Amino acid sequence: MKFEDALGREWLETNGLGGFSSGPIAGANTRRYHGLLTAATRPPLGRITMLSKFEEALLVGEERIELTTNQYPGAIYPEGYRHIRDFRLDPFPIWTYEINGLVLEKRLFMPHCLNGVVCVWKLLTGGADVHLEIRPLFSFVDHHHLQSENGEFDSGFTVDGSSICVRPYADLPPLHLAHNASEAAETGYWYRNLEYRIEKERGFDHHEDLFQPFLLRYGLVDPAIAIATIEPMRVSDAERLETDEIKRRKGLIKRAKARTSVKKRLVLAADQFIAARGDGATVMAGYPWFSDWGRDTMISLPGLTLATGRPELAKRIILEYAEHISDGMLPNRFPDDGDKAEYNTVDATLWYFEAIRAYVEATEDRKLLGGGLYEKLAEIVAQHVKGTRYDIHLDTDGLLFAGGPGLQLTWMDAKIGDHVVTPRTGKPVEIQALWYNALQIMIEFAEELGHKEDSRRFTAMADLARQNFNASFWNAEAGCLFDVVENGTRDPSIRPNQIFAVSLFHPILDRNRWADVVGKVEQELLTPVGLRSLSPADPAYVPRYIGSPFERDSAYHQGTVWGWLIGPFIDAYARVHDEEKGLDKRIREMMEGLIEHLDEAGIGQISEIFDAEPPHNARGCPAQAWSVAEVLRIHSRYLS
Repeated sequence: MKFEDALGREWLETNGLGGFSSGPIAGANTRRYHGLLTAATRPPLGRITMLSKFEEALLVGEERIELTTNQYPGAIYPEGYRHIRDFRLDPFPIWTYEINGLVLEKRLFMPHCLNGVVCVWKLLTGGADVHLEIRPLFSFVDHHHLQSENGEFDSGFTVDGSSICVRPYADLPPLHLAHNASEAAETGYWYRNLEYRIEKERGFDHHEDLFQPFLLRYGLVDPAIAIATIEPMRVSDAERLETDEIKRRKGLIKRAKARTSVKKRLVLAADQFIAARGDGATVMAGYPWFSDWGRDTMISLPGLTLATGRPELAKRIILEYAEHISDGMLPNRFPDDGDKAEYNTVDATLWYFEAIRAYVEATEDRKLLGGGLYEKLAEIVAQHVKGTRYDIHLDTDGLLFAGGPGLQLTWMDAKIGDHVVTPRTGKPVEIQALWYNALQIMIEFAEELGHKEDSRRFTAMADLARQNFNASFWNAEAGCLFDVVENGTRDPSIRPNQIFAVSLFHPILDRNRWADVVGKVEQELLTPVGLRSLSPADPAYVPRYIGSPFERDSAYHQGTVWGWLIGPFIDAYARVHDEEKGLDKRIREMMEGLIEHLDEAGIGQISEIFDAEPPHNARGCPAQAWSVAEVLRIHSRYLS
């Protein structure tokens, strides 16, 4: 296998707790986030990278064959990637190595709801005098950080039969390694200066030291097993854990009624973002570095849960977030370093209404609105009318105002120090579309519950918003919508935000203008992997998302393509072209690039963003929740 190909493609396993295991096919970690076990010590957060990797070697008689690959400054050593014959997800990562007639299979997986990883090596063909040696490399740092050799790292370990326990720091949980090795031996040294090329490309610290305390040596008459977990396990648990996990994943495919290979892969990809939060559930926005964000969760909910036949999961997420409503707002995110939520968002709360609407439509579970949820939604509306954080308030024209200097409240939220890259203070176009959609949803809910006065009030508010939106936002010169309106000024930037005025369940834009908006977005923003965030004709357009953190943040919403936007675009496109022949074919064509991407950067996953210009290289997170969710939702709605 070619080194660059194997290094540029990453695998991912998650455990339903926020923990994960990830790395490149080649085995040489390229990110600080890569590791065999990143445990969520406070699910879904408190993520600590404990076990970085195993150094692996086959011992054939007197010959030692390295299966590991590492990158150091100026050197690749060893070069175990050369022995990789095949890699596949079936349903979890499986490598096949071939060396002089020997064929070795390695597979690993994370059991659901267990902070642990199971690794199994099996000799498929070869002689009796073959052994496997593995050397665990430990990091034990917050998953955003890098380890450096230090005197506070406790290098000791304890042995209890076929289990070894390490605890480098007293304030972190221990790690137990259960195994069936025939021999264990103390080593005790640091691997210094491993180099992570993606961190280097991104302008971050990119060297790490990892501690190697002992080695394990296995005969390969039977499969070699290593189970790394926070809670002690027995090596005999491996077979049961694997059987249960295969059964669980097959069950997900069955529940989703996934018949095509594409949908099966998307269903399994979707499951990787679901995580426990308290007694409820949440959505991890992206791996390997994002936590759970309110906006991403609500946008992703229909695709990750309803399109996969898991409505009870959608309900758990909806009710969990209801517990975090504050001053009429949903959290923007839950930071990794604490439990206190941040509320600096205007759109997450409005997406909450759409997520609930989609759930009720899919399940007809109107009982959800009882038990205080309807009252909480009504209070959200009241708080927005009254005014809440960050000067979010209803203006006299019935449109929603948000923001101020130094604030970034919409999904275009890049900020460098005090500099907001895409300032959209005032009345952003998609916020008005979401506000109107929320009011229409509340009208329906009020009528179902017999709240006639509420229904009349919401109707009057929606009518006023629609009337003034269509009067204020139409850019006759460009034949599309302004992006932001503020105190008489109108931002003519051609951005994808306007598509929501057509795509949402209750579109705010007058029907006779739908085709113009869809046509403009298609002409200037559509790519094979989603929508550009800014027209190439704009002087502020940035074609590639590369360079230092400053350069990348400056490009984040200034042209960079976002895969998730293919969902609302296709919804809007289908509305405009619903009676035309060949609509299915056209939708398949628009989805083709993202479907092919399942075999590219994050194997079986869809990336967060892409360069604005061909070849549209994948950037950002290699696995992003709303990218998968929207591709899955569209595939289920139009193509299944």
